[in-house]
Amino acid sequence: MRNLDNLFAALAKSTFRRSFHLRGKELAYLKSKGLALVLTHAEDFIAQRLAPAAIPNDGKQTPFRGHPVFVAQHATACCCRGCLEKWHRIPRGHELTVEEKTYVISVLERWLTRNNSGAAKKLGD
Repeated sequence: MRNLDNLFAALAKSTFRRSFHLRGKELAYLKSKGLALVLTHAEDFIAQRLAPAAIPNDGKQTPFRGHPVFVAQHATACCCRGCLEKWHRIPRGHELTVEEKTYVISVLERWLTRNNSGAAKKLGD
């Protein structure tokens, strides 16, 4: 697992990762439901789609849109076990530990918090 400041500096250099932003329905959902509830959803998504040791559709289990967490997962490379290995140094082939799941949630929380406040400034809120 990586230091979050170093991780976000590396993500900022990726054209692909920088292309993700909360817009439209995902941004409205985060604003209406609040960060705490969205992070509860994130915990469920991580437990079901990312934490198992073997994922039959790894690399395709996270939609690109439809929930703020999905956007955040792609923006932060927490979308599949391959990206977790490459960007976060969490190897494949084992069930994520409590510590690893907590780390992933903290990464998502940081991105959602930053993107939510940045989007609000752009919209003039």
